[in-house]
Amino acid sequence: MAEVKSFVLPELPYAYGALKPYMSEEQLKIHHDKHHAAYVNGANNILAKMDKARAENTDFDVKSTLKELSWNIGGHALHSLFWPSMSAKGGGVPGGQLGDWLVKEFGSFERFKKEFTTAANSVEGSGWAALTLGSQTTRPYIMQVEKHNMNVYPAYTVLMVLDVFEHAYYIDYKNDRGKFVEGFWNVVNWDEVNKRLTAHL
Repeated sequence: MAEVKSFVLPELPYAYGALKPYMSEEQLKIHHDKHHAAYVNGANNILAKMDKARAENTDFDVKSTLKELSWNIGGHALHSLFWPSMSAKGGGVPGGQLGDWLVKEFGSFERFKKEFTTAANSVEGSGWAALTLGSQTTRPYIMQVEKHNMNVYPAYTVLMVLDVFEHAYYIDYKNDRGKFVEGFWNVVNWDEVNKRLTAHL
């Protein structure tokens, strides 16, 4: 595997205006080009600072630096999963292995949707809702991630994420997180989520 020394902002898998009316071009552009890019740049700057200190054999504040690095890497990793989790042709009810898996666990897709929606709307402060695959049980779990790096289930595979930081929806929905979450269900890319699931089962 080729050596990679820094993080790179991924391109969106669709045009900026592709998710309208559920996400405007302005909202998507600022979210991707400003907010996600800030996590990438932040992580790279911290790595450069750490590399410099090690090369010069000087000290840095390990605790605060690692906390800041985890914030930026978490933001980058989750956003990189978020963009492909949506599609202009998304929405509806998932089929295939994913659909069967969710019905087996939750009893119905509507029950899963209700629980995931409640999780997204009730994240304290800024954070995420995620559908994950249990690393030991192969069961689906809904996970709330506060900020980017708190309440994470270690080693669980993230299959689908929804960003509920205010920067994800404030231009389009002001402070109405619930309306944003409702709109998300119209653009969920179930094909991508199903692909992630089958790759890890």
